[in-house]
Amino acid sequence: MRVSWQAVGGLVPLVVVAGLALARPEESKVVVRDPAPQALALVPGGRALVAERGTASVALLELAEGRVLNRVSVGAEPFGLAVRGSVAVVTSYGADSLSVLSLAPKGVGVTATFPVGAEPRGVALSADGKRAYVALGAESCIAVVDLASRKVIRRLPTGLEPWHVALTPDGKRLAVGCTRARTLSVFAVPSGQELYTVPLNGRNVRQLAVSPDSKQAFVPFINERRFPATKDNIGRGWVVGNRLARVPLSDEGPREAIALDTNGDALGDVEGCALSPDGQTLALTAGGTHELVLFSRIAGLPFVAFGGPEDFLEPASVQRIRRIKLGGRPMGVQFSPEGKQLVVANDFLNAVQVIEVVTGTVTKTIALGGPATPSLVRQGEILFHDAKRSFHSWYSCASCHTEGHTNGGNFDTKNDGGYGKPKKTLSLRGVAQTAPYTWHGWQTDLRQAIRESFVSSMQGDEPSGADLDAVEAYLKSLDWKRSPFPPSAAGKQVFEAKGCTSCHGGPNYTSTAITKVGLEEPSDVYQGYNPPSLRNVYSRAPYLHDGRAATLEDVLTKYHRPSTLTSQPDCTPQELRDLVAFLKSL
Repeated sequence: MRVSWQAVGGLVPLVVVAGLALARPEESKVVVRDPAPQALALVPGGRALVAERGTASVALLELAEGRVLNRVSVGAEPFGLAVRGSVAVVTSYGADSLSVLSLAPKGVGVTATFPVGAEPRGVALSADGKRAYVALGAESCIAVVDLASRKVIRRLPTGLEPWHVALTPDGKRLAVGCTRARTLSVFAVPSGQELYTVPLNGRNVRQLAVSPDSKQAFVPFINERRFPATKDNIGRGWVVGNRLARVPLSDEGPREAIALDTNGDALGDVEGCALSPDGQTLALTAGGTHELVLFSRIAGLPFVAFGGPEDFLEPASVQRIRRIKLGGRPMGVQFSPEGKQLVVANDFLNAVQVIEVVTGTVTKTIALGGPATPSLVRQGEILFHDAKRSFHSWYSCASCHTEGHTNGGNFDTKNDGGYGKPKKTLSLRGVAQTAPYTWHGWQTDLRQAIRESFVSSMQGDEPSGADLDAVEAYLKSLDWKRSPFPPSAAGKQVFEAKGCTSCHGGPNYTSTAITKVGLEEPSDVYQGYNPPSLRNVYSRAPYLHDGRAATLEDVLTKYHRPSTLTSQPDCTPQELRDLVAFLKSL
């Protein structure tokens, strides 16, 4: 199937906004980048702030007139935005920083930018606007920031890899969604005491919405079932199921959930979540299926605590939802103060959309700029995030390879030669430099691996040559992140002395060899494993081919002990600390 790039997910070329072109002074050719908006926050006076991931900037929009007032540069990969009155902040995931923004009638400015911790993501502001609560994904904690002194005054430990946070309207509770821990934690404010943590029983924990009465939080996630990725199992919702959880905030209790998918037409890659001011209508964005979903009378939906939910949204609830096609990749979403409109940041449209709630009509599409024609890499990124390329739209490549990395989940595909032994999703960072592929290293052709993913792992249509060209270009653009952890000379000495370089050598800490490590089973189709790169291993928990090791310490003391792999003495406690510090720095 050949793709028309003007039609994928409703993508249309947009007019370039003057001032967006970025280029070095010595370059004669102007480079126009995709704004790629993902997060937004409404500002008093009918305006909106938008975080533009692709241009490392924040734009201020005038919604009624549908125009960009101005934009300012912030740190790389802005991720989270928060506004409280005249105070606004933005996190920059790629720069480990927080920027304080100034809001004026005609534009936004940057008051200060300062380091806040490793890989900041979601952010919330206290009721008085004096403190920011920042989720630090790589440190698994919440940084409490005093905005006057611009310092982190406290760190609140959380589950593994917090992404999104939300403060209750009464200012007394902070909800934190941890995507790798698969939990939602509730903290008291301002004391910072962790009150309780609720297991969500699912991955890809995304944006939070809190009820107006401060009693409940709503959060989308995916439920991984570990059934073989056959067409029948995918269609039943037995491989990946898309869910919405409801979690109590006033008192400890179990999470309740409902299925979001309908039979034959799933809701892929749910990201944004917002509640109307009266708490009656819930809005979700589904980037994988390019749509906005509205649930009416949310309180009456059949949330199930134990033994559920069912595989599909129950028929009675289907009558209470509206699925509105937006195209592109809708991400962040917010209701207007009166609840009559929704504002959506649409990544692949390079635009912000305004939707009337009653009619479901898109009344404005505010172009943010970008190339008139998507680059080959951008085309591949679009395909990579397109859940409609899977059977009945259940999931995209990005569902498992989040941000081109890994979501830490186990999936049962034929990448190991058959079904029955689910394997942990490998990271795709640096994939062009780390052949061969799969855990067993049997696949040596990246292009063929891409094809197999579409037609086998996703049970989708045969990709065209143009599709493969685009996705291959996107994968080749994926590089490792700079580790936020400092180097350890002592740990490097341990790494070399214990013989770790025999498998994890060279600049990428891997090899092309297939090695038996003692974890093989007689029934394995392929014997032995290809050592994955250790670069960015700090963000890849759990570990090993089936995720059996929760931590790097578990790997080195239980499953990959030097005495069993390299005939070297096992690590002393100090050597173990040094070695783990070195691995986290890669």
